[in-house]
Amino acid sequence: MNNFLKTHTLLKTFFSVILAAYTTSLNAQTEQAEEPMSLRTVMEKLGHDMEAVTGAISKEDWALIAELAPKISHHAEPPMLEKVQILTWLGSDAGEFRSFDMQVQEAATEMGEAAKQADGQRVIEAFSKTQQSCLACHQNFRQPFVKRFYGER
Repeated sequence: MNNFLKTHTLLKTFFSVILAAYTTSLNAQTEQAEEPMSLRTVMEKLGHDMEAVTGAISKEDWALIAELAPKISHHAEPPMLEKVQILTWLGSDAGEFRSFDMQVQEAATEMGEAAKQADGQRVIEAFSKTQQSCLACHQNFRQPFVKRFYGER
């Protein structure tokens, strides 16, 4: 009977530890899901840079646009682990997602070249292409991305 109590106590302790570890793991996952992904910071920085370009166009500040364009075309990327999560989620749509990013890169590079030549018309055309590529990507991926990585918010 004494062995039965020892075994029973040992099993209770074991299952308590397992339950505590599982609960801690769930809490960590919940907290992680509530923290914004690095991609959000990248998108916010791009948004600020695009807004600054809009203001610079209205002032014909070609030097500022030439400075901002490479920041847009060669924007930061999320850390590798996050990129893998995103690409895994994208699956067969990863190529389309990357294509939008390449279109932004090409158009923003063109915008920078046009700004260096103070060619306002070309700057505006390239800015428009950049913005259209951003919009197309957002319309295709933003809502399902937010739902997948942030839940119903």
